[in-house]
Amino acid sequence: MLTRVTLENFKSFREKTWIDFTKTNYTILPRNVADNGVLKGCVFVGANASGKSNILSSIKLLLDLLFLERSVNSGMYLCMFGKSACYTIEYEFKIQGHFIRYVLSVEGEKPSITEHLYLDGALLMERMGLSARSYIADPSGVMYDSDDIGKDTLFLRTLYFNTKFASNEILREWMEYLKHSIYVNMFEKKIIPYGGANVSLTSYLEQLGCDSINKFFDAYHFQQRIEYSHSSEGGNIRVVTGKEESDKMIFFKRDGINVPIPFPEESLGNQNLLRILPSFLRVIKDSGMLLIDEFSSGFHNDLETLLIRYFMENATNAQMIFVSHSTNILSNSILRPDQEYSVEFLEGTGSVVKRFSSEQPRSAQNIEKMYVSGVFGGLPNYVEVPHED
Repeated sequence: MLTRVTLENFKSFREKTWIDFTKTNYTILPRNVADNGVLKGCVFVGANASGKSNILSSIKLLLDLLFLERSVNSGMYLCMFGKSACYTIEYEFKIQGHFIRYVLSVEGEKPSITEHLYLDGALLMERMGLSARSYIADPSGVMYDSDDIGKDTLFLRTLYFNTKFASNEILREWMEYLKHSIYVNMFEKKIIPYGGANVSLTSYLEQLGCDSINKFFDAYHFQQRIEYSHSSEGGNIRVVTGKEESDKMIFFKRDGINVPIPFPEESLGNQNLLRILPSFLRVIKDSGMLLIDEFSSGFHNDLETLLIRYFMENATNAQMIFVSHSTNILSNSILRPDQEYSVEFLEGTGSVVKRFSSEQPRSAQNIEKMYVSGVFGGLPNYVEVPHED
């Protein structure tokens, strides 16, 4: 599980910034903490354009470069107002009680990539430009040169796909954890699974049917169910999609009415819920990271709360890391103060992050009220529209 991300000169983060995903001394909501002491997730709140999504981008970048055959593009991630032509991201994970640290630095002018991989503090891999050495299979080190290393490709990716880390169980499990991760952008309706599992709604229903989703609806009293079929009927209505039996559509049916409602005719909230549920169910089952940008898009506040609680109660070694504008979730009945971060963009400095637990709020305090009153920062600084007399 991810325990820490450190950013420097990355996008809006000019100064070195640490984001910690391990628990503090709070004892509330023990279900929100995995057995290894790592938090099952956290939320980032703040004004528009404060840098919240850039934190998710730093995690997504590692997944993209490892599993989507993307090349490193320094121009997209270098801080435009920074003091250096190099950006650095450091990732730390806890796997089977062991700590994996991977450090990626990209020099923008050349460009040139530097990588270091550590396991419990011991160096396992180092790369600078087009030369590298791996100590994973041979403690004395195996040398690699430009014939083995792609100029714009992670050496970590090359090593993994060439060797599958056959000699190191911890690294293999780490890669499996990363592969089971999914990125979701609710506003753009974009879902990216990194391990090959198809979590698009229709593919999920084709493979697994409607049972798991309808069980979720039943358990949380949604008073509705779905069907995925060529036709559906109820009341005095029968709806058919396409000419062939293989042509299928998702239909909603509400309890007590039972009339089929085609998916495109349903509310945006229900559409978004159905789109995201396969990702929730898959990450909880397989263990990985669920990265969600614009989580509150199209959701009622209570639905957002329900999904967070569902994840925290049902996940074991999975994490939900998300951005939201809903302040109602800043509650000690939903998330712990060490799971809540504000992000603020300061003139001349860039994005800064504040962990709510740094103010040591008590378990009985109203965290949402403290946030909107400015205790944790991360509030927009707009001028109010004047009232007319």
